[in-house]
Amino acid sequence: MGKKDVLLALIPQQGILPLYFDKDSMVSIEVLKALYSAGIRAVEYTNRGQAALQNFKAMRRICDTELKGMYLGIGTIKNGEMARTFIDAGTDYIISPGLVEEVASLADKNNMLWVPGCMTPTEIIRAETLGAAMIKLFPGNILGTGFVSAIKEIFPGLLFMPTGGVELNKDNIAGWFKAGVCAVGMGSKLITRSLLEAKNYAQITAATKEVLAIIQSIRS
Repeated sequence: MGKKDVLLALIPQQGILPLYFDKDSMVSIEVLKALYSAGIRAVEYTNRGQAALQNFKAMRRICDTELKGMYLGIGTIKNGEMARTFIDAGTDYIISPGLVEEVASLADKNNMLWVPGCMTPTEIIRAETLGAAMIKLFPGNILGTGFVSAIKEIFPGLLFMPTGGVELNKDNIAGWFKAGVCAVGMGSKLITRSLLEAKNYAQITAATKEVLAIIQSIRS
């Protein structure tokens, strides 16, 4: 089983894809370790600042040496050049906020999972035509659970993951899974700015364990 297939099984099994960025490389690494301690094995680091690339490289080294079985992906990839840079830096998968065709072809050439951000049925159809297996519904808070329910039957072969506006409470998370998503992307609602500033990694671990427990209880 190739890495792409592993991730297409792992992300839905995990039920959550945590995503974050911090300009400080040590903070970025400690959050990664905190998520790993909670049982997370796939993380999205977002390409949102000048330090993203060097931080990502440092995180890659930690994954390879200390965090066995952790898959590190890069998010907010908006063009082929960015994709190429992070493929060279060792990303395990690529996530975009929109549907970027040159990213799709680059990822496919490297037999790598790419997850495009889509907001309309037209974009989802295009993504499916380009070979996407998983779709990031973004922004999730604008689209809502009703959108997922409405389109799910048209795309039986696709996995959907909303990102943006997923709340850290059982009712909200349950609503998404009931609508038919495979996982939820969680950023600032989980890894909050205040926790990052306070370097409260233990609370990041605790909050992540709480979400994983909520997802498990919804599924059982």
